[in-house]
Amino acid sequence: TFSSGFRKKELVVVTQEQYPQQILIEFVQDKVDLLSGLNDGDDVTVSINVKGREWVNAEGVSKYFNSIQGWRVEKSTQSLNGTNQESSENNSKEVDLNTDENEIDDLPF
Repeated sequence: TFSSGFRKKELVVVTQEQYPQQILIEFVQDKVDLLSGLNDGDDVTVSINVKGREWVNAEGVSKYFNSIQGWRVEKSTQSLNGTNQESSENNSKEVDLNTDENEIDDLPF
């Protein structure tokens, strides 16, 4: 929490794939409260927005920055080893952005 009243909290998510990625997700203002009740190692699904912005330095050179902001966190009913901890249906669909399955190569080179 900053003196201006702005609030920010960061969460690092480790993906569950062959080569796990550590992804920093920031939660701002009232979304900070979504992180209460989470514990290290919890299996979660996080809904995010990817934001980008331009910054022009003193020499007039533009630089670009990206941020990942969370807006929803749901605890999974599965543990990290894949076993159910409680009987509940999960209707969310996972999308693997690194897959080559059904990829259409429409590049001219």
